[in-house]
Amino acid sequence: METCRRTGLSGLLCSLSLLCVILDIQLDGVLGATQAEIEHHLEMGRKLLAAGQLAEALSHYHSAVEGDSKNYLTFYKRAAVFLAMGKSKSALPDLTRAIQLKPDFLAARLQRGNILLKQGNTQEAREDFQAVLQRSHDNQEAQDQLMRANELEELQEEAHAVYHQGDYSATISVLERVIEISPWDPESRELRAECYIRMGDPQKAIQDLTPTTKLRNDNRAAFLKLSLLHYSLGEHHDSLNHIRECLKLDQDDKECFSHYKQVKKLSKQLDSAEELIQMERYQEAIDKYESVMKTEPNIQFYTSLAKEMICFCFVKLKLAHEALDVCSEAHQRDPRNANILRDRAEAYILNQDYEKAVEDYQEAREFDDTHEIREGLERAQKLLKISRKRDYYKILGAYRKLAQQWHPDNFQSQTEKKEAEKKFIDIASAKEVLTDPEMRQKFDAGEDPLDPENQQGGGGREQSWPFHFDPFQSGGSFHFKFHHN
Repeated sequence: METCRRTGLSGLLCSLSLLCVILDIQLDGVLGATQAEIEHHLEMGRKLLAAGQLAEALSHYHSAVEGDSKNYLTFYKRAAVFLAMGKSKSALPDLTRAIQLKPDFLAARLQRGNILLKQGNTQEAREDFQAVLQRSHDNQEAQDQLMRANELEELQEEAHAVYHQGDYSATISVLERVIEISPWDPESRELRAECYIRMGDPQKAIQDLTPTTKLRNDNRAAFLKLSLLHYSLGEHHDSLNHIRECLKLDQDDKECFSHYKQVKKLSKQLDSAEELIQMERYQEAIDKYESVMKTEPNIQFYTSLAKEMICFCFVKLKLAHEALDVCSEAHQRDPRNANILRDRAEAYILNQDYEKAVEDYQEAREFDDTHEIREGLERAQKLLKISRKRDYYKILGAYRKLAQQWHPDNFQSQTEKKEAEKKFIDIASAKEVLTDPEMRQKFDAGEDPLDPENQQGGGGREQSWPFHFDPFQSGGSFHFKFHHN
């Protein structure tokens, strides 16, 4: 600043002047690197490359290139590091610069030709291989690669011809060889992905499209297509991620932005519905899944998913009739879904239709033989077995009326009296089971606590009076009272 005052320069001009001086000094330091320093960077780069420390090796080669931009070998060696790192696009400019500096550098031409061939650029690759053969007629690698370039060109033409004929399976077959020769060619992968889409195999289309997003600098079309494919499969989070990548490349892309709004809305509804289920707020979850069907009525996956989850929620709310309606509709949409069959089985249990519950659980086991489903089947089978013997809840519900109706004193003939005694014992058994907490718990778990098969040591409990005395023996008069609140 003292110098500025002496020369009469303004503050801004003085600052700029000083900055230029500093930059000149720095540039002189780089451009004026000694040969020894350059050789040091090259040697360190070689050692680090051999040791597999690619990022460190690249740093030294950067310094070597900056120190001597006229050395073709420096560019070639840096290209080798880029290739080792899988960055073929970055290697190409260095190989081209090496060839410009030394046109007869055959190793660089071969390397560049190999990259161009893998990228599917047959014309440019052929020129490099031919240039090598002009200077080295017996170069076997150049001869082999030139043959592969010619083969690739023929296969590319065949693939497009078969595709336009509508034979997608044959196109895929040809493209397998094309992609084997040129794995870095995005066009071949995009064409094969289109064939898979037309053949109804979106998963394989996704596998082909995914690498093309890196093989092209601006591949918004691939990101959009990937998002649409994931969306159609119900993979809304993946769909949202890919459409965001499209918008990173161009936030004003109309197609990507339109799809982004749709995916974001649907994804938010689905995530919210799952959270509501986790919080056991089932009615709110039902409302949210109904919103999902309105947001996306055209893709079957989302309607089927919504129906499945509404079925589950109705079961949790113990609304048997509503659950049966929705579960049956969901089952028609997805007949092999074990979760739907499980939930409908539970709805049948709520409706006391144990036979159908058993059928649904048995069918569910065919598709998903989990512990949960096996346990549910066992419970349904126990309930069915009990229902075929006697239903304590139904009997107890009418026990006052039934006790009066089936009192043995109301009947004269021995046959009628025996029938009345059997009915009356059932009534008393129902009261005993359902008013005893331990026995009631067993009954609710699908076990008849008065079943002789469930009694240790047998004993024929079926024929014994549940209150430990038999009022019908010795011909005495019968006096029995129900104690109820």
